[in-house]
Amino acid sequence: MRRVRFHAYGGPEVLRVEEAEPPVAGPGELLVRTEAIGVTLPCVRRTHGDGSGGGDPLPAVPGGEIAGTVVAVGPEVTGFAVGDRVTSLTFKGSYAELALAPAFLADHIPDDASAVGAVALVRSGQVALAALSTAAPRDGESVLITGAASATGHLAVQLAKLQGVPRVVAAVSSAAKAEFLYGLGADEVVTYDQDSWGEPADIVLDGVGGELLPRALAAVTEGGRLIFFNSGGGTVPAYELLAGSKTVTGLTMRRFTTVHRERYDQHRAQLWELAGAGRLRAAVHAELPLEEAAKAHEIIEARANLGKVVLRP
Repeated sequence: MRRVRFHAYGGPEVLRVEEAEPPVAGPGELLVRTEAIGVTLPCVRRTHGDGSGGGDPLPAVPGGEIAGTVVAVGPEVTGFAVGDRVTSLTFKGSYAELALAPAFLADHIPDDASAVGAVALVRSGQVALAALSTAAPRDGESVLITGAASATGHLAVQLAKLQGVPRVVAAVSSAAKAEFLYGLGADEVVTYDQDSWGEPADIVLDGVGGELLPRALAAVTEGGRLIFFNSGGGTVPAYELLAGSKTVTGLTMRRFTTVHRERYDQHRAQLWELAGAGRLRAAVHAELPLEEAAKAHEIIEARANLGKVVLRP
């Protein structure tokens, strides 16, 4: 099978397509012939050797999410069979024609959904819903979302409006993304380089981090809260928390899927229902062949995407 692997940390140039033996499904695992592979900012950052938890041990196959057809079922797996169409979080090893997926994170793809549509919806939608449910917006509270045009961000904008949030502010790197976000329901669009992001928000969902984190925290109103779900790290100004009585909550999907399993399953059903009813749109910015994984990473690094970037084996 073909896979993409990197033997040294660095930019898109470190990604190499190579031949490899297919993996074998172990206990609790599915072996999936991939039809669509999601490219995420955490995956890109980890090829640089940074991000939450540092880089992957070398050499490594990047990845975080797939959609495709089950070709083998490991021991101790129930509810799945060879031939099933599934999508799943994988956390690693997904840039390949065959990838292993934890069965407890896998989901059947509805007959009327494509593999690309599924991979664009499920992982990013799960992150968006996890961030919103962690924030738990109350009546009348406003929400600001950084990285709002990203695969997760553009779904978070829509989901916040569907939950009745009266003011959703989309924060992005370029004003060129404004039309896209207004079309998804954003009430305001601001760019990172603006002197002001407008009135502070009760809740900030930060999908960027790094140098942007202090600005994101400054955009939280007194007594408000920031949900930090990105892999970019950053420094929290402690005095800002004290002076503004603000709270910061970290969110990782690895923990959320185990600690809040029931909520994760509810979110999965909600995403399919909303998408099937046409109320939630998972935008796909680009579909690229596996051999162009480096180009996919370039798009993400340049913050050029409006929605999801997908690899097709």
